[in-house]
Amino acid sequence: MGIGELDREAHVPAGTGGAAAPRTLAEALRARGDEGLAALLRARPDLLSPVPNDLTQLATRAGTRGSVVRALERLDRFTLQTAEALAVAPDPAPYPVLLALLTGDDGDPDIEAALPRAVEVLRDQALVWGEDERLRLVRTARELLAPSPQHPSPTGLGPTVSEATAGMSPGRIQEILTAAGLPATHDPVSAVAALTELFTDRDRMGALLDTAPSDALAVLDRLVWGPPYGEVTANPAPPVRWLRDRGLLLPASPRTVVLPREAALHLRGGRAHRSPEPHAPALAVLREYRPQVVDNAAAGQAYTALATVEELLKSWDQGGPAVLRAGGMSVRDLRRTASALDVTEQVAAFWLELAYGAGLLASDGEADERYAPTPAYDDWLDLPPAERWARLATAWLTGTRTSGLVGGQDAKGRALSALGPDLDRGAAPEVRRRVLTLQATLPPGVAADPETLLTRLRWERPLRGTTAGTAGTPDPGSGTGSGAGTAAGGAYGVGTGTGHGSGHGSAVGPGVGMVHGPTDLRSRLALWTLAEAELLGITGRGALGSPARALLNLPLAEAAAEPVAEHGVELSVAASRAATLLGPLLPEAVDHVLLQADLTAVAPGPLRRPLADMLSVLADVESKGGATVYRFTPGSVRRALDAGRSASDLQDFLTAHSRTPVPQPLSYLIDDVARKHGHLRIGAASAYVRCDDDALLGEILADKRSASLRLRRLAPTVLAAQTDPAALLDGLRSMGYAPAAESAAGDVLITRADTYRTGARTAPAPVPEGPPAPDTTLLGAAVRAIRAGDAAATAVRKERPETAEVPARASGELPRTSPAETLATVQAAAMTGSAVWIGYVNAEGAASQRVIAPVRVEGGFVTGYDHTADEVRTYPLHRITGVAELADDQV
Repeated sequence: MGIGELDREAHVPAGTGGAAAPRTLAEALRARGDEGLAALLRARPDLLSPVPNDLTQLATRAGTRGSVVRALERLDRFTLQTAEALAVAPDPAPYPVLLALLTGDDGDPDIEAALPRAVEVLRDQALVWGEDERLRLVRTARELLAPSPQHPSPTGLGPTVSEATAGMSPGRIQEILTAAGLPATHDPVSAVAALTELFTDRDRMGALLDTAPSDALAVLDRLVWGPPYGEVTANPAPPVRWLRDRGLLLPASPRTVVLPREAALHLRGGRAHRSPEPHAPALAVLREYRPQVVDNAAAGQAYTALATVEELLKSWDQGGPAVLRAGGMSVRDLRRTASALDVTEQVAAFWLELAYGAGLLASDGEADERYAPTPAYDDWLDLPPAERWARLATAWLTGTRTSGLVGGQDAKGRALSALGPDLDRGAAPEVRRRVLTLQATLPPGVAADPETLLTRLRWERPLRGTTAGTAGTPDPGSGTGSGAGTAAGGAYGVGTGTGHGSGHGSAVGPGVGMVHGPTDLRSRLALWTLAEAELLGITGRGALGSPARALLNLPLAEAAAEPVAEHGVELSVAASRAATLLGPLLPEAVDHVLLQADLTAVAPGPLRRPLADMLSVLADVESKGGATVYRFTPGSVRRALDAGRSASDLQDFLTAHSRTPVPQPLSYLIDDVARKHGHLRIGAASAYVRCDDDALLGEILADKRSASLRLRRLAPTVLAAQTDPAALLDGLRSMGYAPAAESAAGDVLITRADTYRTGARTAPAPVPEGPPAPDTTLLGAAVRAIRAGDAAATAVRKERPETAEVPARASGELPRTSPAETLATVQAAAMTGSAVWIGYVNAEGAASQRVIAPVRVEGGFVTGYDHTADEVRTYPLHRITGVAELADDQV
């Protein structure tokens, strides 16, 4: 038989003719097809780091504690309940026994229909193996899920009778048998078996409980659903004594008793769980709108998001706040930013993190480090509005930066600051996408109820949504017990009604604020996702908009299937589709304003870039919304003059871009400020003031407000100051003058609106939670490598005769041969065209087993077809640790 036939025979699917039941997990994996192995590696990508050499190594790695914990964390509630039921069932457990533990005596059609899928999921993920007649939970999973005094089972069950009586004296066991009405036995093993048989016999157990006092039954009622442990005194009450004498309560410690598992299952009617949940909770509808209303609301908020990010970064054109020594922004700077944007600090942190995650904002890396826009920000400004939004939305959807954590504390009690370290959460992208895809399962225009959304997420990942608490221990003698568990934490609050938009205008929909919420990270991420999606325009009035559906590769005109299928479209293509849908919904940019007689200008929509840039220098923004109002002041006009514009330039600019005539008060304001501008000149002495009008200088000296500038007259037209020129400029301007700075040559310095930028920066890379999901190409290559390695490891080899110099080799051990013997064997194989089995150690020191067919041996190298790698390779002879011929029936 050739090596190809050997490889195919090694992984015939289980259940085919002549296939024996697997005895180990490795044998169960070996019986799978390639698609089954690929499904396992896709569901548990940590098994691919690095690629296992063979199926035995894959099975070993799949049973390690860390890998099993990660796999359990990704199970839905019912699949996890199935694994928990297997952990308290006999090992191995037939399928009917597992079904009985989940349905109980009364049966449940829903559970009966859902259980095959749950078992198949556990089997696909190598948490369960074996045929239906002998289902086995992997040992590590059983250890994690089985009941113990240190780690109570989620089922609330205790130890079995055999486990609870392990340290009990034989005489005490015989006393329990006598009290329970059972005949005495000759050894403890048969006594425990007899007691177990009594507790699992429904008729005899029912007859025993019929004789129990009512108080004793009340004690059992308090323990039956867990915790099964209770404290007792040295002289317990009669009901507890009655139960203890008959083995219905067994000692766990000198002061603690436990309800045996078999007795608890009888009292529960055979159920391992009080409330099995075979089906995912349905999403409730909060409100329903026409899809056009949702799209318009989402587009309006998308425009607000663009304007807010632009306003934020424009205010940092000359450099932003300083970077803390530990990284991030100070609380004072965050509060100042929130005030400038007219939003809460938490929302301001979201906009900061969004700009940072999109690569538009970074630290400059200088000695006095501070934040500033990056060169990518200028490229972003040149994009059409819809494409700018798509870039922000993509960065948010895939990023791991979590702004909701700002203001909280890390594990060491240190405050978490905006733009600081420790804000990455690997689960954020998955939760965001899952929240949005769940919303997409509702028809377009329908908003999901947040509470049911959280319930659904907790069902899908119950182990990741558990709030830590301390369970109390009931006292079976008195019926009292205590327990405590706290839940407090900050989160974006999502409520209904009218909520204020951030920075620009307002939006009708979920309001955003800070409320106390769940402490588990997954639920908090879901609440933050709902609020942030509304701020960003992903949703409108709580419902998913059409551009967002395109971004997620979902159907636009109908509810998405459940679960939402991945369409395999690259994110860049999806972002382009989303921008195409959003473009027509955004307001078009205008090239004009409406000048008012009260020194204001009204922009009836978003302004085109040159007009917006010039107007932001010439006037101050007074109000924002659908129409932005700008106000002209002496300070704003002076700012334009400082930038090098003349009065006539400003007049011509306003005339060209206003649909109304330039009001006379505005013309007077521009001419008046221009007439005074530059009359005073300030240079560096430390600083001096120069003016042709000595009377004006005398007026300044006589003004009490100039005392802090410490001025003195050097000449009739020159004053010297003991402050720097910038402070002198600000001081005289605050006194109502309009000085101008001058250079050493006496020329007026023009303060143009130059921008400060960091060096070229890349957007922060997301910090994934665990290894990334493998693509199809990697999965195919990994499966082929594992199959080939397994074929080499399991190939039957000719055994060498055992001698004193060459001892017998253990099965699967790498061969050890002398260099001369290695050379002779591979030369003979090259001449006969046969395959050999070699042990090989690569340059990194990793050992592997390979089956090769040598074709040429020369110069210290052997070249041949490597059946393990399925290609021709060349190996140095000095790295071959040994060689063995394959058995005759393998050749």
